Amino acid sequence: MNTETIVFLVLGAMAGGFINGLSGTGTALFALGFYLAVLEPITAVAIVTLMAVLAGLQGLWIVRADIFKHPKRLLRFIVPGLAGVPIGLWLLDFIETSTLRLLIAALLIIYGGYFGFRAALPAFSRKTPILDSLIGFVGGVLGGAAGVSGALPSMWLSLRPWTKTETRAVMQPLNMVILSTTVVLLAFKGAYGPSALQALMITIPCGLIAAQVGIFVFRRLSDLMFRRLLILLTLLMGLGILVAEVF
Repeated sequence: MNTETIVFLVLGAMAGGFINGLSGTGTALFALGFYLAVLEPITAVAIVTLMAVLAGLQGLWIVRADIFKHPKRLLRFIVPGLAGVPIGLWLLDFIETSTLRLLIAALLIIYGGYFGFRAALPAFSRKTPILDSLIGFVGGVLGGAAGVSGALPSMWLSLRPWTKTETRAVMQPLNMVILSTTVVLLAFKGAYGPSALQALMITIPCGLIAAQVGIFVFRRLSDLMFRRLLILLTLLMGLGILVAEVF
């Protein structure tokens, strides 16, 4: 492994780890570009997915109280989300993934661009158990079909006037479940070969340290600032998907 590869792996791990620690999502958005520059696509995806899971374990710990405080709310998202992943994988044989990703990118850009710079944020406080389950399910389907499991849940949760820990107590476990499922499926495909394991020796410690820095910043954000962060992240996700598909 040459110096250039090591530098790109370190930069990707630090960028992805930091944003995971800060927001609980967005690891692939910030890390995958670095990895794809020096690794095969399936190896890059395998590394960033496993890194998101490992960094996410630290994020789960800081919101553990809110996870156990609202277990029914969390299950409304996770159970349908988990059921949606294999359906999304099955749909790969029938849909054009690039078109789907472009449609999702457009939706994210419109949403993030509209709400991201408004003085007053939306506040949808009514209980919606059926909609919550639907969002979780579609998130799982989109994760399996297009690798964007966090897109729709991020949009939906940013509408909720919850505390930052309440929001993260849903988003982080949901991402963890869907991404852990993806890691298992990638492992069965043989994605974690010698080159992936060698790269993980570099990315794991860098990513975990960077996640701690992100968590440090997260603890100092107000609830309103965290909601704004999520909305702006949806805009960045949309732009990142668009650039990846067009170029």
